[in-house]
Amino acid sequence: MAQLLFLIILYALPSLVVPIHNSSSGGCAIIRPPRDGGIRYRGLTQEQVQRIVQILPVDYEIEYICRGNRVIVGPKVRKCLPNGTWTDMTLHSTCLLLCPRVWTSLENGRVMVKPPGPPVEGTVLHYSCHAGFILEGRNISHCTKLGKWDAPKPTCLCEFQSHCKKKLYIGALFPMSGGWPGGQACMPSAQMALDLVNNRSDILPDYELELIHYDSMCDPGEATKLLYDLLYTEPIKIVLMPGCSGVSTLVAEAARMWNLIVLSYGSSSPALSNRQRFPTFFRTHPSATLHNPTRVQLFQKWKWTRIATIQQTTEVFTSTLDDLEQRTKEAGIEISVRQSFLTDPAVAVKNLKRQDARIIVGLFYETEARKVFCEVFKEKLYGKKYVWFLIGWYADNWFKIKDPAINCTVENMTEAVEGHVTTEIVMLNPETVRGVSNMTSQEFIAALMSRLGGKNPEETGGFQEAPLAYDAVWALALALNKTVAPLKAKGRRLEDFNYNNHDITSEIYRALNTSSFEGVSGQVVFDAQGSRMAMTLIEQLQGGSYKKIGYYDSSQKNLSWFGNDVWIGAGPPADRTVVIEEYRFLSQKLFAAVSVFAGLGILFGIVCLTFNIYNGNVRYIQNSQPYLNNMTAVGCMMALAAVFPLGIDGHHVHRSQFPVVCQFRLWLLGLGFSLAYGSMFTKIWWVHTLFTKKDEKKEKKKQHLEPWKLYATVGVLLAIDFLSLMIWQIVDPLHITVEKFTKEAPKEDLDVLIQPLLEHCSSEKMNTWLGTHLISQLPPSAPAYRLTFDSYFLPLCVVYGYKGLLLLLGIFLAYETKSVSTEKINDHRAVGMAIYNVAVLCLITAPVTMILSSQQDASFAFAALAAVFSAYITLVVLFVPKMRRLITRGEWQSEQQDTLKTGSSTNNNDEEKSRQLERENRELQKIIQEKEERVSALRNQLAERQALRNRRRPSSGQNQNHNTPPPSSQPDPKSLLPPPGYPNPTTDNHALPPSFSNSSNLYPADSKMSRNHCHNSQIPLLYK
Repeated sequence: MAQLLFLIILYALPSLVVPIHNSSSGGCAIIRPPRDGGIRYRGLTQEQVQRIVQILPVDYEIEYICRGNRVIVGPKVRKCLPNGTWTDMTLHSTCLLLCPRVWTSLENGRVMVKPPGPPVEGTVLHYSCHAGFILEGRNISHCTKLGKWDAPKPTCLCEFQSHCKKKLYIGALFPMSGGWPGGQACMPSAQMALDLVNNRSDILPDYELELIHYDSMCDPGEATKLLYDLLYTEPIKIVLMPGCSGVSTLVAEAARMWNLIVLSYGSSSPALSNRQRFPTFFRTHPSATLHNPTRVQLFQKWKWTRIATIQQTTEVFTSTLDDLEQRTKEAGIEISVRQSFLTDPAVAVKNLKRQDARIIVGLFYETEARKVFCEVFKEKLYGKKYVWFLIGWYADNWFKIKDPAINCTVENMTEAVEGHVTTEIVMLNPETVRGVSNMTSQEFIAALMSRLGGKNPEETGGFQEAPLAYDAVWALALALNKTVAPLKAKGRRLEDFNYNNHDITSEIYRALNTSSFEGVSGQVVFDAQGSRMAMTLIEQLQGGSYKKIGYYDSSQKNLSWFGNDVWIGAGPPADRTVVIEEYRFLSQKLFAAVSVFAGLGILFGIVCLTFNIYNGNVRYIQNSQPYLNNMTAVGCMMALAAVFPLGIDGHHVHRSQFPVVCQFRLWLLGLGFSLAYGSMFTKIWWVHTLFTKKDEKKEKKKQHLEPWKLYATVGVLLAIDFLSLMIWQIVDPLHITVEKFTKEAPKEDLDVLIQPLLEHCSSEKMNTWLGTHLISQLPPSAPAYRLTFDSYFLPLCVVYGYKGLLLLLGIFLAYETKSVSTEKINDHRAVGMAIYNVAVLCLITAPVTMILSSQQDASFAFAALAAVFSAYITLVVLFVPKMRRLITRGEWQSEQQDTLKTGSSTNNNDEEKSRQLERENRELQKIIQEKEERVSALRNQLAERQALRNRRRPSSGQNQNHNTPPPSSQPDPKSLLPPPGYPNPTTDNHALPPSFSNSSNLYPADSKMSRNHCHNSQIPLLYK
């Protein structure tokens, strides 16, 4: 760093290398140090100064230093001026030996120092004694160049020994200014106590207490200097009395090295209660932690379990807050927010607002309190929802004092602080009793006001702590008085005290530790840590002025409550936004409406089931596999019955019974699906298996459709579902889970939030189970792949579960068999329609139900109505056509009754067969017409050929044969042979029946054939 600075100097000031006689234009020449001293060059080493640098730049400063026990007399620092000279060159700086400072003070006398300053060579001291004392020794002394005084130190002896008292000196630090100017009232109070003690003949009769005090300005740095002066300047001080926590911490930690007792009147830092760190410390000001038991008591009284804190970053407040945190934790109270600031509290206050702090403990000095509450006003962190706890030792009008550091008016501040609570140590005895000083608290206040000369107490720093300073002097006087006898027994006296005498310090410590007396501040007692034990006053700002609302005695844990606390709202606010848990229940109107539809559907299912059983002997019903249809009807009714538990929630049953409802939902929907969809799937499966094979196997397959195979297929599907549901219920049963939604604010102006809750049925491995039971939650045509309890909100991949695959396979089989016609299962097309309905509703309901998972009404309505409508569609598609056929055609009789009535068995499939025959007849008609046209064309060709042959015969031939009979009119059989490429009629193994020999007999002239033109005897032939 020095080298870098040197390079910069060389670069910026090239004049440094010019001769010295040019120094006036570029810097100053190096000067010689004083004798027995040296010069400290800032930024340069001694080697650089001696070898390289000859000229120092303008504004460069040098500092003189002395060797040994010498001090600089004259200017200590010199600065280079633009004219090339150093400052104060007319004043010489010399290093002189320092004479002992003990000679500069005289007990019971005065010392005049000439010239003023440190005692060095040439210093002269003039001594004189107070009235009643005679000077013994020389009255003048000179400091020699050897650092010694030329005469012994004189003493002041008492002129009348019977009236003389030995003085004991108290070193005090009173903060007359600074953060807490408590010395303004505490110093007069302490002086008043000293006067009373010195006038008492029963307290220290042979001694007189004298106060030596300085202004510490409540600054530890300034206090360090003053403490040095107190310790190293006679007379010896027997006790130290600091004020301010920061100053007391410094003094108390250093005092043990000098065996000094420290008695503070204005220190509240909890850190000072550490006996290992501060072994000789006592204080009449209670620790700031004494506020905390009172605060905790109030929190419990008003039933607050959640608080927030904001503190100024200083040791006293940090220690207090640490103690508060420990106490609140023991009391089961949570500190949810903890904010701190150094100088600007704006961010900390905003954080309190953002984190919904309601009960706020503020720990900061008075000046910072104004800044805090200005920000509180801006953030609206006050009113009926908030309570602030502050320290009670502020001035009563602290919020009305104009402060240039804030931009809030007095009205703003008054509005923001209204209703806050303060906890304040009782510093003035509320009772009218005379204590050890024979003075009541009221008399003390009057005497203090007299000493202050009528100053306004609210504008006098430390006025509230003045009783503590008064009692501190009395506690010290009583302790010293108590040590006189023990020390005399040991052959010692108080005036023998010095900073190396530990015995006298121990006696004073013991006496203070056992002190107990009635003072103007109340009962003065010290705990094991040397802190004062006292009552706490609780006040509340009401209408701009503080009102006492109670007292708390932490030692007795007794709260005296006046009951006059006033709140902006109806009472103490809640410690947080009150969250009211409100369960979302299904709309009862919706549940009733859907239940009516489901009930009607069950009745309709019963009608369909009864109809199917009653007409089971009818051939048309028999050919539709009525037992499978019965299963479908039962499955539909079970699915419809599941709508009722689907809508039952906490509004109808207790929470403990809700898992049973969940099981009912699961089993009804699962088994209902297995019965209904399983029976329909079985029909489509067997139709596809038997009627979509090769032609050579068709006849064989038709004869092997056995009913027991259909029932066995349904049984397998039902067994798989039953087994998986049973394992699910045993291994991972359904239980209640509660879904929480975003909190909602009520419409009314209430300090509450509504926490909507929704109960669900769920299990630990719901994803695994729903992978196989996704569709088991559905009725046969209900697509909702999950229950209405919305915890079945799963990824879309579960659609490919076991039942989903069955559903997709059923859709494929229904499509493949749409053109198949069979007597064995005559309603497979209706089954296919039902399966299509299931597929469409699945594609719609599945994603919509997932989206509506948190809306109980919409989710229930969509899923339940889908189940109801799909069940209705299934029942209508499967059973209504059968009812219509039997009603419109009167086919109500069984097969045996129909045989007795007509003499032959009636084919209930005549209509279907008739349609088939009509299609075949139309095809045959086209074939016959084509054949007739071909025959006609062949005949024409034959006739043309015959005519051509007749024309080609020779005339001779005609004449010779004119007697020959004419050829027969019948054609030559060979000429009737078909042309090449056409089959020979004689080789056709499938000759047309005789009835087809004359097409005019079979078809009318218009070549059209209708059902009415078909003769009964011709139908079998055509069919064959």
